[in-house]
Amino acid sequence: MIRWMLAIFLALLLINWLAPVLGKLGLGRLPGDFRFRLFGREWFIPLTTTLILSGAASLIARVL
Repeated sequence: MIRWMLAIFLALLLINWLAPVLGKLGLGRLPGDFRFRLFGREWFIPLTTTLILSGAASLIARVL
């Protein structure tokens, strides 16, 4: 259980660290990535970016 929590924590740290770099590459602003304001807060749902990154991770896992 503790290994999964540690893995999730490290993955979230890595994602937060790479978010500005991915934004400069155009990920996060693709068609299908939704940004909207609701109740005075900005919400972001990156559907297309998630699919692209998931596909890339899948291809890397297959090669390795």
